[in-house]
Amino acid sequence: MYARVVALTGAGISTESGVPDFRGPQGLWAKDPDAMRTVTRKAFLSDREVRRKFWRMCVEAYRSTPEPNAAHRALVDLERAGLLRGIITQNVDRLHQGAGSAEDRVLEVHGTMATTRCLRCGLRTATVEVVARVRDEGEAEPLCLYCGGTLKPDAVFFGDMLDRAVFGHATALALGCDLLLAIGSSLQVEPAAGLCAAAVEAGADLVVVNAEPTPYDDFAADVVRDPIGTAVPRLVERLIAGAAGAGAG
Repeated sequence: MYARVVALTGAGISTESGVPDFRGPQGLWAKDPDAMRTVTRKAFLSDREVRRKFWRMCVEAYRSTPEPNAAHRALVDLERAGLLRGIITQNVDRLHQGAGSAEDRVLEVHGTMATTRCLRCGLRTATVEVVARVRDEGEAEPLCLYCGGTLKPDAVFFGDMLDRAVFGHATALALGCDLLLAIGSSLQVEPAAGLCAAAVEAGADLVVVNAEPTPYDDFAADVVRDPIGTAVPRLVERLIAGAAGAGAG
């Protein structure tokens, strides 16, 4: 029986919602290796064409509105059963919150795409409003409407620093759990991936749910390759049933 479960989620949990992953065989980096430059801080800040490409990609991404899938909803069930301490997500899509996960239970270690900040004056704007300026008004590179500064989403780019407070909280969750569910992550991006080793070293079990092998599979008590949209609900059902059985005993 597990009573202190933590989920570490990556792009793979959202692919069934229509959000492309990055490192998989059909991921964004595989299809367009140059796209990685658009989310690399140095290239984004130094190259206007990189910024313009980034905003064009955002226009394409915002043509549809992804909805949470069965895996997101299953984690809500686990939370409501009193077993899930928190979700540490590498995603920036806010689908966990959309499914009903409590805001204070979701740690966005890689930030969010929901808001965009001016790097000069700090003014924040909803990203959908910025994307609308590119799509509807033809702005190649939208700038801050207040001071004309460069706009960058609040997502963590390669080369950005993680929020220390958020990652500190994530580390505390990993060290305090008795089961870490690593769902839909390649577990190749540090330091988030290192939370798996930290949890195991602190005595927790690790379950990896991912289509492709990860560097942490050998640490895991179980590795699941089934589709995430079916594997996670099934796993959550077992965890809830196990807790109920232990309580009855």
